[in-house]
Amino acid sequence: MLNQWKEAERPQEEDLVARLKAAREKLEDQQLKIKEHKLPVLVLVEGWGTAGKGHLIGQMIRNIDPRFFKVVSMQAPTEEEKRRPFLYRHFANIPEAGKFCFLDSGWMNDIMRGRFYDGMDDQEYADRIESVKRFERQLTDNGYLVVKLFLHIGKKEQEKRINRLLLEKDTRWRVGKRDHWQNAHYDFCREAFDSYLKETNMPSAPWYIIDAKSKKWTELQALEILTEGIEVALSNNAMAVPILQNVFPMEKMPLLSEIELDKRLDEATYKSQLKRLQKRLGELHNRLYRKKVPVIIAYEGWDAAGKGGNIKRITGALDPRGYEVHPIASPEPHEKARHYLWRFWTRLPKTGHIAIFDRTWYGRVMVERLEGFCSENDWKRAYNEINEFEKELCDWGAVVIKFWVQINKETQLERFTYRQNTLEKRWKITEEDWRNREKWDLYEEAVDEMIQKTSTAYAPWHILESVDKRYARIKALQIVIEELEKVL
Repeated sequence: MLNQWKEAERPQEEDLVARLKAAREKLEDQQLKIKEHKLPVLVLVEGWGTAGKGHLIGQMIRNIDPRFFKVVSMQAPTEEEKRRPFLYRHFANIPEAGKFCFLDSGWMNDIMRGRFYDGMDDQEYADRIESVKRFERQLTDNGYLVVKLFLHIGKKEQEKRINRLLLEKDTRWRVGKRDHWQNAHYDFCREAFDSYLKETNMPSAPWYIIDAKSKKWTELQALEILTEGIEVALSNNAMAVPILQNVFPMEKMPLLSEIELDKRLDEATYKSQLKRLQKRLGELHNRLYRKKVPVIIAYEGWDAAGKGGNIKRITGALDPRGYEVHPIASPEPHEKARHYLWRFWTRLPKTGHIAIFDRTWYGRVMVERLEGFCSENDWKRAYNEINEFEKELCDWGAVVIKFWVQINKETQLERFTYRQNTLEKRWKITEEDWRNREKWDLYEEAVDEMIQKTSTAYAPWHILESVDKRYARIKALQIVIEELEKVL
């Protein structure tokens, strides 16, 4: 793209000033429409060192209410961030609905840094490109406006700016070794930038190359691109998104109605196996930490199926400093205002740690689907988005274990009644549980579809027959141990 790019003709000063004034006023007016329509706007500003990214963002936000935006300067990842997936810190910074987020560099800069200085090989680079394309497409599919600006200057202009900054002690700090390296290897960097821009230039999130030789002209180009993008996004707000074909290898799974629920364990066998398996899991947990392997265990299942007791037997074997259980309820307002996967991205474990989710991202294709909390297009699209999410986790090196805890309607009724009639258990039963029970057949249909469409080869579903809770607990421990032994 850079190699074929033709810079636009800079307008005369009088025309430039008039257009700049109009663009600023338009953005100021649009911020209220963005809030009203709950449109989240992510503006990614990339470009050459000394191209003026920070100054441009400062000018763009000048007429926006400070309550409606945040600015994030993405420096090199910290050691803590390096222990998370590549997209973790970028997903964490996506804006709420009705607000702006301006990124002073982002995932492009991360990849280029790895390519130029950290020895990133071709395979890792290709994997990162795929991750970025999925990330940006998921954002735009879920109603985000993603505006990507690349500030372009020539080699001589960059050299001139570096020298000018070095003359003053108050600006000298703004020039780093990498700016010098980039200028010395300008043609090499230009080719790398060109390749990246081409590979990540998508119809839903295109790149805009900006002639950054002068500050006013840079600002005008950026503001006109942004305001036009907002205008289009506001008019297209309710458009449905095409459902992508599944491209991931799948595991064949039975329907819930085909699962035999007569499996039992006697008390003595249960206690003996529980002690042995918990001891083994504790040993593996120490090795996980030493080898820095992250683990995600996801629990879904019928109300009163025994998820809590099952989780308790897993955590009973673990060092409490190395795991966290996330009970997932209805999203909080700040979670609901973002991409539905945001609250799961931000709860991912560090390497060497275990995250256990009591209910998960699969709420999108179950409760949100059946209760009308999202559109049909949203939940149908979610199967592929979830498969992509879990692929990111597995590519990062995580072990992803997914349990569906299965019981029948009769067992659920017995447990509901017991909870209702037992004072110390009554807090565990709600009116919503009874209402959901009335929709058992609809939920079973949704769960069957979910399992068939998301049981991938890299993150398959495991069914826990839980009419006998003891059997389900032992089976879960055996599966976790087996999966950890594979990776270790």
